[in-house]
Order: sequence, then structure tokens, then C-alpha cells
Amino acid sequence: MMINAAPLAGIFGCDGVTLSADEMAFFRDVNPLGLILFRRNCESRDQLKRLTDSFREAVGRADAPILIDEEGGRVQRLQPPEWVAHPAARELGVVAEKNLERGVRAAYINAQLIAHELVQLGINVDAAPVLDLLVDGANEVIGSRAFSKDPELVAAMGRAACEGFLSAGVLPIIKHMPGHGRANADSHIALPTIDVDGDTLLATDMVPFRRLNDMPWAMTAHIVYPQLDAERPCTQSPVLIGHWLRERIGFGGVIITDCIHMNALEGTHAERAVRSVAAGVDLVLNSHGPVSDMYEVAKVLPVLEGVAKQRVERSLQMIQKGEELDVQMLMMEREELLKAGR
Repeated sequence: MMINAAPLAGIFGCDGVTLSADEMAFFRDVNPLGLILFRRNCESRDQLKRLTDSFREAVGRADAPILIDEEGGRVQRLQPPEWVAHPAARELGVVAEKNLERGVRAAYINAQLIAHELVQLGINVDAAPVLDLLVDGANEVIGSRAFSKDPELVAAMGRAACEGFLSAGVLPIIKHMPGHGRANADSHIALPTIDVDGDTLLATDMVPFRRLNDMPWAMTAHIVYPQLDAERPCTQSPVLIGHWLRERIGFGGVIITDCIHMNALEGTHAERAVRSVAAGVDLVLNSHGPVSDMYEVAKVLPVLEGVAKQRVERSLQMIQKGEELDVQMLMMEREELLKAGR
């Protein structure tokens, strides 16, 4: 048995709508920094609040990060009719392409509305917004999840979304750094390649991430960039993490992997975690699996310490009590702005 007093540098998932006895014991013993939720975990408001409360009780930290991918559009874990459907990023981007001021406002209030819902459920981190570019001919795994083809417009919309999340009490995670839009495959299924030189990427795909390098968290892309590191995907590349993400993009916040269960990565889940930590990420995301597998991953993860701990603590201090929102008025305003883009 492993018992960690300090949080472990990992985010783990759970199987169902409640924590099993084995999962409770795992979270209590291992003390991972946080939990991530998926559609399989989300049945009703009361049920989900009980689940998030149970996790925080297990780890003994009232501010423990609880994550979800709530982008809107086709990536929405909180499904109608229990929850409200939110627009895809591309719908908001179309508004911005016609009128940037309206688009930025739409992105801001959309994020506020999402965050308002999350906070009531005990969720304080959203793996959004997507800052990847919309690229013609690329794999459709990004597609409508992107705001636009225009890097500066994506940056403006991304900042508005991040500020909306933060104003309502939720930490945003910008993703997928250094850029997933050009990918020729879906990293959930296979390992994509983006064979473009660094100068071109700095002037295009990386622009939104450079503009938002002051945000609290960022998620890596499971993609090989042969002209930057011919052998390793970004998540497991010291060159990508250390030089390109930290130095060239200038990102100073928490870097978390995309899920290490995705088929883009090779080896056991524990081996994937080891390579990611060695590359320089702060946190490893292990979204599911039997408890026995989660223990294997936990055994190879470090406790959160040093600079990584400082980054996490600094980010958690950014979570403020959300401002009071007139939800109905904001929903009506969002709909009017979306109509202008149709």
C-alpha cells in the first residue's frame, strides 16, 4: 500500500456515478492532486455534487482540482436535458469573423455560463478553451472545436473565454499546446504528425498559445513534430516541453498531459507516465482504468513538489468566488449574438 501525505502529480478518473469502495481507498491512499469527470460520471446535479464532495473528502483537500472537458458543441460531458447545451467554439468564431467585438463578448459570456454551471457541481477546472487552429484538410478531431483559421482571432477569443471562466470561479486549461489543428490523425486513435518547421509554427499555430502564455494551465498535444523532435510526441519530449513550450511560447503555468490512455502513446500506462514526467510536464492525466492499473501509474508518479507545486498553488489561488450572474439575461444575450453570426 502507498500512502502519500503530499498530493501526487496526477489527475485520475473514476468509473461511474459514485466512487466505489476501491476507488475511495485509492484516492485516500494515493492522494492524487485531482479528479477528472466524463459523461459516464454525470447523471444529475445532486449525484454529481455528491461525487465531487466524496472525492474531496477522500483526499482531504477542499480545493482539490476537479476537471471536466466542457467545451460546448460535440465535446460536452454535461448533456441535455439535465444540463444546457452550449455552442461549439466554431459557432462563436463565426460571430467574431463578422464582428470581433461581438464575438469576444459571446466567448466571454459563454464561458461564464459554462463556469456558473460547473461551480454549482463542485467542478473548478475546465479543459477549455481549444486554441488549436481550424485547418482545411486536417483530421476532423479538432474541426468545430476550433474558433477560426486566424491565429490572432483565436487568441482574442481564447482570452475572452479564459477571462469568462476565471470571472465565474473556474480555471481554464488552454489546449492542445503547441497546436493540434494541422494533425493528420486523431490522437485518441493513432499518433499524428505535423511536419512543419518551427518558425512557421511560431508564426501560426503557436500564436494563440504565445498570446495566452499567462494562463494558469495548459494541456499538451500527443503529436510528433519531426522538425522539432523527430522521435517523441510533444507530451514525452523534453525538447518540446522545455524549449518550445516553456521558452519559445513562454508558458509559465501548469502543464498537464492529455490523457495517457490515448492510442497515440506507446507502452504501459506507467511507462507513458514516466516518459511524460521525464519530459518536464507538471501533471499526468490518467482518465480511466481499473484501480489496479491506476495504482501502477501512481507508483511511478512523483509527489507534487518544487516548481511544479508552486505553479499549482499559484493557479489555485486564482480561483475566486464567481461573480453573481443573471443567467437568463446572459443566455438571451448569447443567443442574440449567435444569431448575428448565422
